[in-house]
Amino acid sequence: MIDRLIPLLALCTVLFGCATAAPDAEAARQAVVATERAFAKTMADRNHAVFASFIADEAVFFSGPKPLHGKQQVVDFWARFYAKPAAPFSWEPDEVEVLASGNLALSSGPVRNPEGKLIARFTSIWRRTVAGTWEIIFDKGNDVCDCKTP
Repeated sequence: MIDRLIPLLALCTVLFGCATAAPDAEAARQAVVATERAFAKTMADRNHAVFASFIADEAVFFSGPKPLHGKQQVVDFWARFYAKPAAPFSWEPDEVEVLASGNLALSSGPVRNPEGKLIARFTSIWRRTVAGTWEIIFDKGNDVCDCKTP
């Protein structure tokens, strides 16, 4: 009986990631930080093709008047931000949390204009692929209030 369970458990592990050891939380967090930084570097490098490589096929981005659904819509919409020689903005993570399962992560941080002024904050959800890389599945930016308290 046990002879039959071992191949099934191995198949389950390969296909669904079940019965795997919990990842090292800090290592997983650092992997997401590095991935987010590499994703942001595509803007500085003006490399739209590499930007596209981070986007999941079923991604949803809140980048315009209505949510963008799917990799192609996201890539097409974001092409405008890569069209000119100078980057219109930059971003970097300052908060990253990873689920204990090591399969989903949230990253958030400041978005700055070319002069370095804080203009927004982004929040992204990342999913670990079967290959162990991270792909972005949700992304949303929020303008920063330039409010002055009386």
